[in-house]
Amino acid sequence: MSSSPEVRSWRTYLLSSIGSALTVTQFIGFFFFYNPSGLPALRVIGWMVWAVSLIFGIYPVYFLRRKGRVPQGKSYMHTTVLVDSGLYAIVRHPQYLAGILLNLGLMLISQHWLIVVLGAPAMILMYVDILNADQHEVEKFGDEYRRYMQTVPRVNFILGIFRAWQRGKPG
Repeated sequence: MSSSPEVRSWRTYLLSSIGSALTVTQFIGFFFFYNPSGLPALRVIGWMVWAVSLIFGIYPVYFLRRKGRVPQGKSYMHTTVLVDSGLYAIVRHPQYLAGILLNLGLMLISQHWLIVVLGAPAMILMYVDILNADQHEVEKFGDEYRRYMQTVPRVNFILGIFRAWQRGKPG
């Protein structure tokens, strides 16, 4: 039995808000809680993950505005066409992926239990946001988005790169 759109919207907003609050708290806590005896290799991997998160987080701001036929004066998120090129040919939700990678990167860099306790549920709630976003996009773009979902993974960018490479290979 599915919930009414109003209930679903309220629950979605609440879960998203909790996830955002956890991420902000984790980010602030990152500056205060740091395990100096942590593993240097994990710290390096954490910085690399964090750098990749910047790409997935910033790129869509410019790309959606350019390719998404955003009405004048509206946010880059108010696209009127389905964008399936650039990073969107690799993952359907690059900015959510950026948030997940940011949480992971902060955990690996700080290597402090509190940062992990804040980041892990934030990552799970971001994934729930992704599921809700897919549902919203199906409602907005219909079968075109359903076909897109079959081709491009939600956030698995390694699989997405492989699939994009396969699509570009001469057959």
